[in-house]
Amino acid sequence: MINREWHLLSRPVGWPKPEDFALVETPVPTPGEGQVLVRNEYLSVDPYMRGRMSAAKSYVAPFELGKAMQGGAVGEVVASNAEGIAVGDHVLHFSGWREYAAVDARNAVKVDPEAAPLSTYLGVLGMTGLTAYAGLLRTASFKEGDSVFVSGAAGAVGGQVGQIAKLKGASRVIGSAGSDEKVRLLTEEYGFDAAFNYKNGPVSEQLRAAAPDGVDVYFDNVGGDHLEAAIGSLNQGGRIAVCGMISVYNNTEPAPGPRNLARLIQTRGRIEGFLVGDHYDLQPQFVQEVGPWVASGALKYRETVVEGIENNLEAFLGVLRGDNTGKMIVKL
Repeated sequence: MINREWHLLSRPVGWPKPEDFALVETPVPTPGEGQVLVRNEYLSVDPYMRGRMSAAKSYVAPFELGKAMQGGAVGEVVASNAEGIAVGDHVLHFSGWREYAAVDARNAVKVDPEAAPLSTYLGVLGMTGLTAYAGLLRTASFKEGDSVFVSGAAGAVGGQVGQIAKLKGASRVIGSAGSDEKVRLLTEEYGFDAAFNYKNGPVSEQLRAAAPDGVDVYFDNVGGDHLEAAIGSLNQGGRIAVCGMISVYNNTEPAPGPRNLARLIQTRGRIEGFLVGDHYDLQPQFVQEVGPWVASGALKYRETVVEGIENNLEAFLGVLRGDNTGKMIVKL
């Protein structure tokens, strides 16, 4: 049996190019002691993966050249050499970008395909959802009555941030997105109070119009002009949670910082970056609270599904371009 997996051949400079990668055929691995063999059914592609393609020191090790890349995946166990996980079980793990993976059982989490669609364990009920939950509630210290601004709001994390804020009593939720269609999604389906297309004019001006009374919380997925605009509209005691800065991921030169940081003195504002890996202690609370919202339809989600392992790279590039609405998923 043949296994196909994506390898990183060279470290991209600027925007990743197809020649930086290769879809390689390898034998299907044999699980060792304490391992299970998983036939992946859904793969996740996420913006943070761009950072792992660089050799620069970061919070996670870079992808190794000439070896299979990694990412979230969910699939069916087809062979097991581990106690507690049987053939036919479905597991969540981080050996994506491939069709078959031999995974240490201690790094695999059993999931129930009857409780929720398998793909949701990579998105709304998975790491994406926990990122939104932890960043809003813990890092940004959200409280009832806050006005919240979310950039990249039609993405997998941003859409969930805005909806959780509304469900928990935000006074106003504003989102930015990259198309008029996504803006309509935010206001008509996700329940945002206001939204704007950042391509239609200066972000600072559009934000002031959407939030004339300022914002108490900014959840940053974009950086750049969005961060500067949020600082300009921040209320006294405002909090900014930095989840990502997708606008600068492919820059070959350092991006200039916000020009108005001094305003944080006036507002006593706070900016704090966070990583979801530091907040896994919230996982039980997250599932207990968000699971029923998803099941009842109170919290809505979208997925952009790309078919086939051969299209995994294009799906990833699509995330960097903002092609996706909601979570980008590759279905094998």
